[in-house]
Amino acid sequence: MINKRLLIKNLLAHNDENSFYDKKLKLNIGEKEGKAKFLKHVCALSNSNPENNSYIVIGVRDEDNSIVGTDFFDDSKIQNLVNAYLSNPPLISYENIPFPHLPGKLVVGLVSIRPNHGKICSLKKNIWKYYGGSVFFREGSISMPKVFDVKIKNVNSEIVAAIEKHSHNNIELTLDGVFDFLQKRKDYNATYKVFKEYFVVCWAGKKIKSQDETFYSRVDIELINEQVKLFYSDMDQVSISLSNNEFKILEYVQLGLHDKYKFYPLEEVIINFKDNVSYDIESKLLFEPPKFDKKTLYHIYNTNNSLVERLKKKLKLNNQQKKDLKNLPSTYLLCYLNNFEQAIDKLEEAKPYLKEYSREVYNYYKESMRILRKVKYN
Repeated sequence: MINKRLLIKNLLAHNDENSFYDKKLKLNIGEKEGKAKFLKHVCALSNSNPENNSYIVIGVRDEDNSIVGTDFFDDSKIQNLVNAYLSNPPLISYENIPFPHLPGKLVVGLVSIRPNHGKICSLKKNIWKYYGGSVFFREGSISMPKVFDVKIKNVNSEIVAAIEKHSHNNIELTLDGVFDFLQKRKDYNATYKVFKEYFVVCWAGKKIKSQDETFYSRVDIELINEQVKLFYSDMDQVSISLSNNEFKILEYVQLGLHDKYKFYPLEEVIINFKDNVSYDIESKLLFEPPKFDKKTLYHIYNTNNSLVERLKKKLKLNNQQKKDLKNLPSTYLLCYLNNFEQAIDKLEEAKPYLKEYSREVYNYYKESMRILRKVKYN
């Protein structure tokens, strides 16, 4: 089994990006340009590595190769995005890899692109400035379009196999990982469980009792064998259940209007550990958008638009407007889920002003966009 933290270190040891891996400071697939560039790199790496894995490492500064981290990204439907835009899409996965020197909220993102075994990958439709039918390859550290004489060559298999071999896990790395987690998250009753005498899952969270049920907030879950952070949430409530073979996570989101909120099931994730020293992760979107009165939503939508205009003009906000601003990302989301199609465009337009206003409000924005991504990709 590959230790993903060690794999990232071994990839970065090559220093410069090349035809089997790329590194980025951050990934933004919430906007059209960022989405297009991500798809271009996936396409290029897939075509340049027909018989071996290729990788994109997120959260690394290009100038000095330093690991600075990025936000936890829990988009389990990213394969759906690739399938929607690429012909002969490769299998890809996005994993969040914790590093001891990074703050708890930051990780390094690892995109793994599985070999496509000789099939040419191309864009199937236009996106941003790239045209449908475009084919990309890696030339050194650059993803370049090819319009003629397209040939797939297998040149990296031995190098990548050697890197992956030197990244295998061992008992020392596993124990170090458990101790690191228990120490870092001792604030919220960190614990662990061993599955199938091999897999070690650590988790921590603030316990919340509600009638006969137990929920957790500030949840952090890691699969120690691979050094992968499986789940992280600052705000949402989560229920956790486990058996000898499964670790089940049910995530809820809090939504509502006028200080009347309810918790709605968002997604269920089941990690199933098998006897053949393997596991699979199954995610199921459970979210049913709440419905609200159209007249009320029109009022909230217009209030949100006015608030954004005040932020643009750097006008002062009164106490009620400050309160409304905290709710702005979730209420724009509710408007969109109730068929106000332009509400998300308005929310994306507000992004730089929310970020400038306060970290708290910007975090609410990111949370709303995370929910939206899950719903759209599903």
